Amino acid sequence: MKYNRFIKEAPMVSEIGFGAWQLGVNSGWKGLTEKEVNEMIQKALELGMNFFDTAPNYGNGTSESRLGKALKQIDRSNIVINTKFGHTDTGKTNYNSNYIRESLEGSLKRLQVDYVDSLIIHNPPFEYIDGNKNDHYEILERLKEEGKIKAYGASLDTYKEMKLFMETTNCEVIEAFFNILHQDASRAFGMAQEKGVGIIAKIPLDSGWLSGRYNENSVFNGIRTRWSKDDIKTRAALVGKIKNLIPEGHALAQIALAFCVAYDAVATVIPGNASITQLESNIESVKNPISKELVDTLEKFYQTEVKDLNLPW
Repeated sequence: MKYNRFIKEAPMVSEIGFGAWQLGVNSGWKGLTEKEVNEMIQKALELGMNFFDTAPNYGNGTSESRLGKALKQIDRSNIVINTKFGHTDTGKTNYNSNYIRESLEGSLKRLQVDYVDSLIIHNPPFEYIDGNKNDHYEILERLKEEGKIKAYGASLDTYKEMKLFMETTNCEVIEAFFNILHQDASRAFGMAQEKGVGIIAKIPLDSGWLSGRYNENSVFNGIRTRWSKDDIKTRAALVGKIKNLIPEGHALAQIALAFCVAYDAVATVIPGNASITQLESNIESVKNPISKELVDTLEKFYQTEVKDLNLPW
């Protein structure tokens, strides 16, 4: 496992991190028992993962509580935990600045820790991103001073959001929507490196499309019902073209993860893990870095065939 700089006050983080959405009870993923959760986290630690990403709304708080229980006996100084604010453990949203402390205290209790390494605003509406117009960032600075968080940031989707956020706050973290089919965020990577902002690459497999298991006839339920029939056909066609661009014999999912970590600005990438087999496959992706030529090819593919489609997430 390769380790990268994340934030100044935290250990180096594993290049492949642990997306913990699926740990939650009734989170929309295949349900995991507590025994399966503990076994998966233990395996992740054995394989060198030390970065864990969760949020209050994942399984209505149960992702945090299960993660906290599983990590209880692990040396806290060796692991890095990122959680969020904005989507609550009741399934609602609350971005009011006066709720930040209450939300964090709930997360700390569920995680059974005294601090989190980073607290990020969870996909905030655009009006909350400007640090010159909101008092959220004064509160977050106070939480840093109190030692309850080591850094703060936001989960964002576009270059425009990332640029404004970095220009108007003292953020140290951005969880960026970045994968082969969504590359707009990469335009802000240079700025992030200049400012020392750690990038977490989220949705690296494009909600499963870059795993290669979906096609134009796939039927979805849960949150994935957001895609129309035309969206499904478009994505299926794009994935087919990507498969023709990658070397024969290479798994699409592993190429997709390797693509994300090919960027120096990316500290860690956080695919979900529904099983230990999937976890091991995700980690396998970084053992064979993709070539600069393939990165260039996939960047060109995005520019010429994907960018103007404005694919919904």
